Amino acid sequence: MKIAITSKGTDLDSEVDPRFGRAAYILIVDTVSLAFEILDNSENVNAFKGAGIQTAAMVSNKGVEALLTGFCGPNAFKTLNAAGVKVVNDISGTVRQAVESFNGGKISFADAANIDGHW
Repeated sequence: MKIAITSKGTDLDSEVDPRFGRAAYILIVDTVSLAFEILDNSENVNAFKGAGIQTAAMVSNKGVEALLTGFCGPNAFKTLNAAGVKVVNDISGTVRQAVESFNGGKISFADAANIDGHW
């Protein structure tokens, strides 16, 4: 299965970026082999508006089945949901730890966007 994880860096030992739309990178990880592709999200990091929607479109075009992040706002959540991408919020630690938690069934899919905070 391919999943997307927001990241502050370009490898599996990078810290998870808590922001979805303005994450520095998105790693597309194969949960079995741990092979990954790096998506540079710099175009959206400084976007005036619409960063979440643009990042959601970029991620969904990669054929991922789930997104692991710290915070996914309502517009990005709707876009991902419409594309069939499940969202997991409140992820922290490293990308590798996030994949291990996902593989171990230690995560819960969100049924709505984060609304309590703003990254």
